[in-house]
Amino acid sequence: MANGKGQIAKGERTSSKRQLVKHSLSFAICRTPSILFPFFHQASPDVNTCRAFSTYLFAFTQVSPFPFSLLLFTFVFCNSAHCQNTLSFYINAATQNNPLIYENNNLNRINTLDEDRLKAIYTKPQTGLTGIFLFAPIITTDNNKIALELNSTGADKYFGYDLGTTNGGQYQGLFNISQPLYGEKKLNIAKEQLKVSSQINLNSSKITTHDIERNITDQYLLCLVDLKQIQFAQSMIELINGQRDILKKLVEASIYKQSDLVLLNIESQNFVAQIANSRASYRRNLMDLNVLAAITDTTLVTLQDFNLTLTPTLESSPFLERYRLDSLNIRANQRISELKYEPQISAFGNAGLSATDLNIWPRRLGFSVGLTASYTLFDGNQKTINKNKNDIFVQTINFYRTQFENQNTLRKSKIVKELESFAERTAILEQQLKDYRSLMELYKKEIITGQISIVNYTTAIKNMALVQLNSNLLTAQRQSLINLYNYWNW
Repeated sequence: MANGKGQIAKGERTSSKRQLVKHSLSFAICRTPSILFPFFHQASPDVNTCRAFSTYLFAFTQVSPFPFSLLLFTFVFCNSAHCQNTLSFYINAATQNNPLIYENNNLNRINTLDEDRLKAIYTKPQTGLTGIFLFAPIITTDNNKIALELNSTGADKYFGYDLGTTNGGQYQGLFNISQPLYGEKKLNIAKEQLKVSSQINLNSSKITTHDIERNITDQYLLCLVDLKQIQFAQSMIELINGQRDILKKLVEASIYKQSDLVLLNIESQNFVAQIANSRASYRRNLMDLNVLAAITDTTLVTLQDFNLTLTPTLESSPFLERYRLDSLNIRANQRISELKYEPQISAFGNAGLSATDLNIWPRRLGFSVGLTASYTLFDGNQKTINKNKNDIFVQTINFYRTQFENQNTLRKSKIVKELESFAERTAILEQQLKDYRSLMELYKKEIITGQISIVNYTTAIKNMALVQLNSNLLTAQRQSLINLYNYWNW
């Protein structure tokens, strides 16, 4: 008895485990995008389909050595990848892969290194070693004797370099040091220019990211139009297929003609062709989206829908900030160029050997210190000329800014007016679709009783499909306008 109860308990645990496996498979399949499984015609497989397919997979795991955990991991992994295919996913990918943003980040890193370099130039001492070995022998004929003097101390008659210029030779080995004085002011001016340059790079990255958001969103909307057309065509095929089964029985009962059934089949094939065209368009637009985002994966994925809303105006627009930074950069460069009109003062010193006679070189070891100073008195008013040039550059930038603000105000006003017109048009199309759905329900009943012509029924389906297409396009146009408004209202 005990063994019997143990076998029963063990069997119950095994059965419960199998039920858990089936539910896990069913959940994984239902969460998996249909595009990974071509045999699913719906955008997402229904519960019955999931259960049927999970039963099949469960049976497969019972007879196959293929690990169940690997199967489950495959479904979960695919689902996780699918969840990443959102608008933000593509925007983030495009931002991370954008070379201009990468370049701007590196330029700021270079500016940090340049700041250290300039600090060394303006405030740090410079040290070095110099050495000279000048060997200038002569042939003397003094006292009617010809002699070679390797390091002459003086002669009246000789062949060789003039002793007045060579002293018979020069031997020098020095350790040198120089220290710029009053360099902090110059360093601060240079650092200010680097700071402005870094701000320009950061602002440029912001604008580039904003451009990416606009371009990615517009391309993403094109993909969604194709997806919605596919979904609608699939729903119409399901509707037609349901009516076709009923119509077959009515044809057999001689209520409808065989040509009516053929006409309905033709209409169903039209939607099948529409799905094929929309899928081709979707693949093309999705690949273009991958190109914009610099994504090398060519897997056909199902994108998630989204809804854009108007964003409030920023207190400090990066569009306007670039004009301010350009003006600051001109002024910073002007101050850099005016540094040469500041007094240039530095201290220097050296120590070592400096001699013309090697025989007494130990007595020629020494050192020296001093100051160097320079100041520009007049250079033809170049400082004033450069300042006037920079003033003109700043005036040009301010003019560009004013024109941009005026144009942008008109641009945003125009977009708002266009968006206001969409509300009425959208309401009309939604009401038309609602009426067509009600009409389809009425036609279902009238087909059963043979009160409607199949020609009228297929015409209504075509008209409904046209209204749905217009609705999808109108929605995409409205979202695109909102995207455009958000781009400029920034």
